Amino acid sequence: MPQIHFARMVHESPFHGGTRRIITRVLVTGVAVFLAVAIVPGIETDSVSAGLAAVLVLTILNLVLRPVLFVLTLPLIVFTLGLFLVVLNALLLELTAYLVKGFTVGGFWSAAGGALVISLVTTILNSWLIDRPIDHIEVDRRPPKIINP
Repeated sequence: MPQIHFARMVHESPFHGGTRRIITRVLVTGVAVFLAVAIVPGIETDSVSAGLAAVLVLTILNLVLRPVLFVLTLPLIVFTLGLFLVVLNALLLELTAYLVKGFTVGGFWSAAGGALVISLVTTILNSWLIDRPIDHIEVDRRPPKIINP
């Protein structure tokens, strides 16, 4: 018998997956931000609470503002073959530093380096923890029922 294979993505939207997924994304962003603070010179935090506030603000900015900026700058992103995404992430990191007292970014190049570190770490951790491959559902077909009048 032939089988039909259906494929569906495990996550359809950023809001799909519930509280566990949101907490995992915030934790992944937190690990990435604190790693950027440790590695990149020019990105500093005064206290752990300022770092946590920066993580929450950056997560909210990535959820709300980044898609809007992405759509507005899409021609530039395509023209630069995606390199403008680093600039976009650096601007969001500098906006986070502006909004959070105690979290500082010392210039554009520090923000660009921090954006690269945060992007790489979140991409790797999200692929391991959150993003799952496509589920394959196999359905057996039954033969057609022939009805003679």
